Amino acid sequence: MNNDQHSASTALRTASLVPGAAPTLEVSITADLVSVDVMHHGSKVTIMRNQHQNNTVNPDFAQTSRKCPPFCIQPSELAPGVKTIAELEVLHFLKKIYDGDASMMVIDSRTNAWIEKGVIPGTVNIPWDTLNIGKSDPAAVQAILENQLGAKQQDGFWDFDNVKTLVMFCNGPWCGQSSTTIKDLLKIGYPAHKMLWYRGGMQDWESLGLTTLKPSGK
Repeated sequence: MNNDQHSASTALRTASLVPGAAPTLEVSITADLVSVDVMHHGSKVTIMRNQHQNNTVNPDFAQTSRKCPPFCIQPSELAPGVKTIAELEVLHFLKKIYDGDASMMVIDSRTNAWIEKGVIPGTVNIPWDTLNIGKSDPAAVQAILENQLGAKQQDGFWDFDNVKTLVMFCNGPWCGQSSTTIKDLLKIGYPAHKMLWYRGGMQDWESLGLTTLKPSGK
């Protein structure tokens, strides 16, 4: 979180202590939504937009042209039944998780080198290459499916009746990490309606000045 967001967060917390007081931020998320609280590694974090109106995009996500393949433009519709969503929907899911809904998870599919550049608070990192069906370590894949996503294996088949609803993302419209994971999960029977794709990913999140954290939480 940068200094502008830290100052705004302090103002937000102070205002909330005064009965009837409303936060006075100049850059809200929407006209009716100032911020969203999430839990990140056991600590409460407030997601809001950068309050500095001259703020520019993080240089890590300002590059317009990357080698394709692998960094090719992704379609707007990834697969039948998998809904493509944007920032407000992601915030909606993060808020529901913060409010105690354990039936869903927002997953960052990026590898560690990208994670080091910043993360969306309240999300869980499951790198795409650890859940690459048929290529990743089968024991590791099974552990993720059972322990994190809620799948069960019975008589050699997967039971997805009680799996979590997943919101998945990576670096943005030019990144294939989350889309690869979604397609792999579909191949083994994970229900399409239980997966949502945030196509804009980190690039769009950063372009809107929404809060990010370094993995250390600083």
